[in-house]
Amino acid sequence: MRNINEDSITQAVIGAMAGCKNPRLLSVMTSLVQHLHAFAREVALTEDEWFEGIKFLTAAGNVSDDKRQEFILLSDVLGLSTLVTAQNNLKPEGCTESTVFGPFFVEGAPKFDNGDDIANGAKGTPCFVRGTVKSLDGRPIAGAVIDVWQSDEEGFYDVQSPIASGEHEHRARGQLRSDAEGGFNFRSILAHHYPIPHDGPVGAMLDALDRHPWRPAHLHFMIEAPGHERLITHIFREGGEYLDSDAVFGVRGSLIVDWPRQEGGFHTLDHDFVLNPVAAP
Repeated sequence: MRNINEDSITQAVIGAMAGCKNPRLLSVMTSLVQHLHAFAREVALTEDEWFEGIKFLTAAGNVSDDKRQEFILLSDVLGLSTLVTAQNNLKPEGCTESTVFGPFFVEGAPKFDNGDDIANGAKGTPCFVRGTVKSLDGRPIAGAVIDVWQSDEEGFYDVQSPIASGEHEHRARGQLRSDAEGGFNFRSILAHHYPIPHDGPVGAMLDALDRHPWRPAHLHFMIEAPGHERLITHIFREGGEYLDSDAVFGVRGSLIVDWPRQEGGFHTLDHDFVLNPVAAP
């Protein structure tokens, strides 16, 4: 490995990994090295630019914690999250489409019964959400675990809010189960558009690229049921802003739904979810 130069370095690195006993890891790392080196050659990467890239990644790591994941944001705004989601969630026609997970899911959300108010004091116009969980053949799925979460009308998730502590730590977030007929319903607040966190390195990158940080109004769902693939998706508000310029490229036409305003000033959302059965072994 002496006298390595710009022409021989790629094969030298690949050769150094030849003893790897994990074939998938070896395949991924070989391709990564090849594409990474090809990128550096294609753009004629300078040492100063390389150091700026390292500083950017360091800053992304420094700002990340258990409530904020800057690397998920980076993956989202570069479209990588959507690409990986799309290629790993090809479903038969009729199934609910998947979309990006986002950085604000929280394990251990409070459990609610159908009909409960999950807002828990979150600011926003009241909204009543109902629907069913079905299998692809139309059968209702009882006991499906449904995680839901959203921002408040000021654009903050509970984990972002300065008052996210103590008894009100979880707001507009919860977990419930579908009933015997596959139905579910709960009270929350109307979804609003909001900016992704843009006070860190990802926000600075968006500014440099003349891109905005806004996401259209949506409600997150994660639904799990035995014998079916897990579904991670959003439901978007018809007529909302940024549907055609979502900062994280998460919008799907089939997931845009009307949230009509009712007499009394509250809104409703009705939507059914169709899960893909797991193929028999």
